[in-house]
Amino acid sequence: MPQLFERSDVLLMKLILLVPAGLIVLTILGMIWQATYPVAEGVAVDQPIAFSHKHHVGDDGIDCRYCHTSVDTSATAGMPSTGICLSCHAQLYRDAPALAPLHASLREGKPIRWNRVYDLPDFVFFNHSIHVNKGVACITCHGHVDRMPAMLRQEPLDMQWCLNCHREPAKYVGPLGHVYAMSAAPRISAQEQAQLLHALGLQSTQRLTDCSTCHR
Repeated sequence: MPQLFERSDVLLMKLILLVPAGLIVLTILGMIWQATYPVAEGVAVDQPIAFSHKHHVGDDGIDCRYCHTSVDTSATAGMPSTGICLSCHAQLYRDAPALAPLHASLREGKPIRWNRVYDLPDFVFFNHSIHVNKGVACITCHGHVDRMPAMLRQEPLDMQWCLNCHREPAKYVGPLGHVYAMSAAPRISAQEQAQLLHALGLQSTQRLTDCSTCHR
């Protein structure tokens, strides 16, 4: 029985079918990537109120925990509530146009909807309190926010980046009293570092690199 189509025709039809299928796959992968990492490194995120970490942290010296009240006790750091902002701005710059959304939030009883700068995919478990209570300084992940007029994502947040720390915590942890400082931790001797890791329960990295530590 003679062939209905030449081999070249069959190849052409396969290509015609494969190209749209490939584009669909690429589109889906792009959507997954965008959903997983919605904010690129070094890109500022628009906020309902133009909040400057440089001014509040760098110039005024406000501690991270004043606004992020649950950073050392909960999985989430917590975002500043209307009441926290008004503890200063009920008096300071209260009539500034930039603060109109803050007063509207109080008047309407609706919380301020801050836009996330750091957002991990749902299949990753992360706990802020564990990290800060193990000596991981804020600047390790968030960079020098005291120099940022607009908050930027500093690190890639990918799996390899996390594992670099989990495999060699000695390079990343420091004294607990320095966690919220906006400067590099003071250098300590190898003996002091070993004592610190022992005190923090980080002398073994086996549990830190176990899959179930981050994927639960």
